[in-house]
Amino acid sequence: MSKLSKNWITEGLIDFEYKKYQLLAYLQETDRRFKAVQLYPHLGELIEHHRNLSELQSGKKNLSDFFPKALDSIDFKEKKLNYEPRSEDHEVLKEISQITDFALPKIEGQIQEGKTIYNFVEDQVEFEPVGILPIYNREGFVLMTREKKSEIHAFQYKSSLLQIAGERFRSISVWLIGVFQKTLVKTLEALKLELIREIKELPNPATYRLHSRQEFPIEETLLPISKRLLLQQVKG
Repeated sequence: MSKLSKNWITEGLIDFEYKKYQLLAYLQETDRRFKAVQLYPHLGELIEHHRNLSELQSGKKNLSDFFPKALDSIDFKEKKLNYEPRSEDHEVLKEISQITDFALPKIEGQIQEGKTIYNFVEDQVEFEPVGILPIYNREGFVLMTREKKSEIHAFQYKSSLLQIAGERFRSISVWLIGVFQKTLVKTLEALKLELIREIKELPNPATYRLHSRQEFPIEETLLPISKRLLLQQVKG
């Protein structure tokens, strides 16, 4: 099972043995991905599952939040739909409690494995500016290289501020703009100048190089790590 629904614990048959099989199949898949050093999206999903189950176990989140809700009525005046949670009996609650108690330590163990791999990968990468960095660095380029590989994966990034529940968070969007071959002539500095000529809306972009000493997956591992490193650099 490659993905586990956010509300997996209350979807479908609520039976301990069934849910145990469902969870272990998912954890087997995440373990396979981790062994291939493919951290995302599975590591992020595991952390979210652990948080949801922890809040459910501690009472911070209502069990009704996990259940599908039936449409009760339509309020045309307020322009909204009213849902009525489905009631569950005591035996179901006991089953869910048993599932939660089983799942939490299993998921936590897998998260720790993922974090160990993440820390190992982070130790194997170098993140540094290419040329002189401008004061404004909320937009720019990331040039990704790997040891013994001639390809340069060039990404453009943009940082934005999000406001959620009254709090401000910075996010990073990163997208691929090209894959180039590194030569004696096409150095990182030369590629930066070429990109500036092609992407004219960034006349003086901040440019960083992320270099991996090992051949880790780009999409599943190196790109998420580069986003985190960029967030540490972006000002304002």
